[in-house]
Amino acid sequence: MTIRTRLQKIFAQEDLNFLLTNRIPRLAATHFVGWLSHIRSPLLARCLIGPWRWFSGLDLSEARNTRFDSLHDCFIRELKPGLRPLDPDPDVMVSPCDGIVGAFGEVKNGQVFQAKGFAYTLTDLLGDKAPNSPWQDGVYLTIRITSAMYHRFHAPADLRMHRVDYFNGDTWNVNPIALKRVEKLFCKNERALLSVEVGAAAHPVALVPVAAILVASIRLHAIDTVLHTRYTGPHTIACEARYEKGQEMGWFEHGSTILVFAPKGFSFAPSVQEGAQIRMGQALLRMPPSPQAPL
Repeated sequence: MTIRTRLQKIFAQEDLNFLLTNRIPRLAATHFVGWLSHIRSPLLARCLIGPWRWFSGLDLSEARNTRFDSLHDCFIRELKPGLRPLDPDPDVMVSPCDGIVGAFGEVKNGQVFQAKGFAYTLTDLLGDKAPNSPWQDGVYLTIRITSAMYHRFHAPADLRMHRVDYFNGDTWNVNPIALKRVEKLFCKNERALLSVEVGAAAHPVALVPVAAILVASIRLHAIDTVLHTRYTGPHTIACEARYEKGQEMGWFEHGSTILVFAPKGFSFAPSVQEGAQIRMGQALLRMPPSPQAPL
């Protein structure tokens, strides 16, 4: 067993991993790494990326560029063109990002699960935006983006985004170890609700990027700003943005999670299985058939 494998095995132990990633001053660590990651120095970037690659298995072979002026540039790297083909079916919502499928299933009376036995409600997550929402008895899905993965997220279908709601919060790690230990974790962390309408029938769908420890910033092109733990602007932001399926919507500045909520009638693609790795562009959900026009 190599030294690297031994260290990775040690840090994978649940108690130690939880202690090192959550029982530290999370916001202070997040602000420090955010500052450090933006320093423009190719030498410093190489020094920081090296250990990150060593511990996380970061693979830059798909990156459009592999030389970075800062750690931040590596976090938000673009991919070479053509590496994420889109499912062409117009009635299929694709994954908005690369990630690992977590909990998914039906929303029952507004309740969902972050992990087995750990429930939360849409009201816990979305506050006064949840009551009477079209997702109360719909479906949900969790996609976790690890620190080594591609961090940009894209439109899962042709869509219109008409509002962003931002929620200040903490920066707990969102890995499976924390999800099994911290009740209502997604409801505690910094997050945003992207209210969108997808497909020709304008189905109401919610995309909820949830930030996590270290950088914990969400960049949305539609509002031309960065949402982060020090953000003091309006928390409800009206916008009018249209995206074609697969078009880039923004990025995380480190690994995190996207929650997807859709109304009743949506069904999961066969490849959606808990623990499965999924790539942006793969089939995620099938939209319900549109009602036939009267003859």
